[in-house]
This record gives sequence, structure tokens and C-alpha cells, in this order.
Amino acid sequence: MKSSDELSTRLISLDVFRGLTIAGMILVNNPGTWSSIYPALKHADWHGWTPTDFIFPFFLFILGVSMVFSFKKRIEKGNDKNKLFIHVLKRSLIIFALGMFLHLFPYFNFSTVRIPGVLQRIATVYFITSLIYIFLSNRTQIILSIIILVLYWLAMMLIPVPGYGAGNLTPDGNLAAYIDYSLLKGHLWRPKWDPEGLLSTFPAVVTSMIGVFTGKWLISNRNKFEITSGMYVTGSILIILGIIWDMWFPINKYIWTSSYVLFMGGMALYFLGFCYYIIEIKNKRFWTQPFLVFGTNAIASFFLSSLVAKMMGIIKVFNSSGNQVSLKAFIFNSLYKPYFSEINASLFFALSYLIFWYMIMLILYRKGIFIKI
Repeated sequence: MKSSDELSTRLISLDVFRGLTIAGMILVNNPGTWSSIYPALKHADWHGWTPTDFIFPFFLFILGVSMVFSFKKRIEKGNDKNKLFIHVLKRSLIIFALGMFLHLFPYFNFSTVRIPGVLQRIATVYFITSLIYIFLSNRTQIILSIIILVLYWLAMMLIPVPGYGAGNLTPDGNLAAYIDYSLLKGHLWRPKWDPEGLLSTFPAVVTSMIGVFTGKWLISNRNKFEITSGMYVTGSILIILGIIWDMWFPINKYIWTSSYVLFMGGMALYFLGFCYYIIEIKNKRFWTQPFLVFGTNAIASFFLSSLVAKMMGIIKVFNSSGNQVSLKAFIFNSLYKPYFSEINASLFFALSYLIFWYMIMLILYRKGIFIKI
């Protein structure tokens, strides 16, 4: 666990940004019914983006920023590269294991379990990004990030997929889906593809590397106004480059296209720049507490809320008609659906679930309990 003294030395704007991201994650992952959701709270159907598509890349971006601060403290305490590597390996394995536990619980059917997943991607991206940060120079990190994005683009557009040909970016016909199906058949989110698949993890690493470069900028010997303006200028450049690249390699969260990496990296810089300016420069912190509550216990918030949501879908109860339904359906149909339109009932259910987890995390926050992996 983290002490409250350690918490006081953290960059508050980064914790707030992380909390915003986690709150968004809980909100969009837990509608009352998946059949009725406001468009902004759904992922884009395929190409394109919605506000929901900000959430996962923002978290990976934050992961990279946090890495710089974390490793800096460990190095100052005398940790060498070998010790950092052991720390990274242990942490990656724990996060990956938590993700697998969420997929396996409660039946633990290994023959059909989905192997990729959100926490699994976070663990893998964290591990690869950490190795790049620890063992490569800053110049090499930049060059490697560019090479990954270009090679991924070329591979997706030029390598032919059996039965579909080259440059096919449909859900079943793209190269990333073909690799996932070939290596992980029967263990994917969809029969033939997975949004957290193998090949698309490489551009996701670059999303985290943009966070690493931002973290280095934040700890540089520059004044706060220069730091803020640098984030906005760089963010604007990345957004423009992402929009331009979209003409040849469409912005797409499911296959984590190179244009998506740049566009969302730019948006993450905008959001962090806003938080940094308001909190660190203007010192306006009256609004930050709810997001600090989530941001300082991010993995715990995501893991526990996901676990309980899954349990609510598994546990069966009898409704007033004597039919057996899931606990989630019972709560939604009894407490929300009779009083609101279906789409608003679905939204209010999600908001209630978010508030519930805020209250749980608030108790931990006030007791100084910050779960550390």
C-alpha cells in the first residue's frame, strides 16, 4: 500500500486525469442494458471514434507518464536496471494474472477462456514500454516508436491475408485479426478477432511511449507555463498528423491503427495539459476530489468494479413474475426501467454504479489506503 506521505508528493493533475479516465471506464462499461446506450457512451462501430474511444488510450498514456515518475524515484533510492526489471516483471505478471482471473471467474474454464483483455494489454504494454524506457536512449526510443507505427501500417496494408488479400481492414479480414485467429482460436472476444489482440499491442506500446515522452517533459527544468504550452503544441501536431494519416489508415480503436495512436496521443496531451494548467498553475482544486479518489486507486477501482459487475450478471434471482433473471437485470428492471425511458434508465444505472464505487473508494481514500501492485 502507499502511504499518505507518498501521495502528497505525487503530481495531482496526473492523478486527477487518471481518475477521470477510470470514472469514464466504469461508466461506459456498465450500462443498465447494452441494447440502449447514448452514442457518446459507445465505441465507434469500426472506423472513426467517439468519446468512449478516448478512455483506453488515455490510460496507456497515463501509464507511460507515471512510469517516468515511478522509475525516477526508484533510481534515486539506488535501484539499478536489474532491480527495475525485476519490479517491472513482477508487476506485469500480477496485472496480467488479474485480467485472466476476471475472464476465468467463476467457472475457470481454461479451454475457452478469452486470453487477451484490457488488463492483459495493460500488463503487456507496461512490460514492453518499461524495457524500452530502461534500456534504450531517448533518441532510440523516439526512432523505435516511429518505426513501430510505420511498420504496423505497412504490414496491415501490404501483407495479404488468405481469403481477403492485402489492405483489407474489415473486422475479419485484417492482418491483426488473422494473426489472432491463427494463434488464439477459441480464446478471442469475437470468433475471429479481438480488440486487445497480439499485433495491435505494438502500436498500443507507442501510445504509452507518448506518455513516457510527456513524463520526461514534465520533470524537465522548465517553468510550468512552458510545460503546459509544450503539451498543447505537441498535442495539436499529433492530432493533425493523426487526421492526415486517417486518409490512408483510418482511425480505429479495435485494431489500434497508427492514426489512432497519434490522434488519441494528441487528445491525451490536451486533457492532461488542461488538468495541469488548472491544478498546478491556477491552483483550482475544489473539483478534483472525486477524481483523486479514483485516480489514487485506479487498478483496484477497475478490477473490483469489473468483478462485481460480472457477479451481478451471473447471480440469478426470481423477479415478480417468477422468472429467473440476473441480479443486474432484476435491479435495472425494478429500480430504473419503470421510471425512465430505457436509454435514460440505462444511463442512470451506470451513473449509480459509478457513484457506488466512488463511495467505496472514498472510504479507502479517507483511511489512507492506496492499493499498490
